[in-house]
Amino acid sequence: MIVKTLLGEFLHEAENTRRLLKAIPDSALGWKPAEHSWTTAQLASHIAEIYNWYPVTLQQKVFDMGNYRYDKGDISNMATIVAKFEENVSKAQEALQSASEESMMETWRMEREGQLLMPELPRAAVARGFLMNHLYHHRGEMIVYLRSTGNRVPGLYGPVWEDRQS
Repeated sequence: MIVKTLLGEFLHEAENTRRLLKAIPDSALGWKPAEHSWTTAQLASHIAEIYNWYPVTLQQKVFDMGNYRYDKGDISNMATIVAKFEENVSKAQEALQSASEESMMETWRMEREGQLLMPELPRAAVARGFLMNHLYHHRGEMIVYLRSTGNRVPGLYGPVWEDRQS
């Protein structure tokens, strides 16, 4: 039941993420709200990359961030970022579909050089918190980026302000 529930949310929210990423114009990729912030391209790439964490999270007991290689690919245009998203979301869906109920209750940990980076939790809690909620947080940031650059925001959960202006 856990896998089926997570998969339903995953599929619905992956479509919302797709709609958000496709709403980002190339002209906004270099913009960032503050000097210390990511550019729109970097944030979009990170959103796409989170889906790449599903296989290691769902198929291994330890995610060693010291060995993880972030592959942002070409972030010079949204077409390549969306392509990376599609590649990663496909692998993520496959990893989630192949997870067992028992594996979702196994303890999972994230570490770097043997140091625990977050509390050990059942894999199901990690899927909700580290994978899904983390993604939703960054999508919220991207909505602010889009609005700050005068771009249209897609309605992810119903009509948005921009829909009433048309």
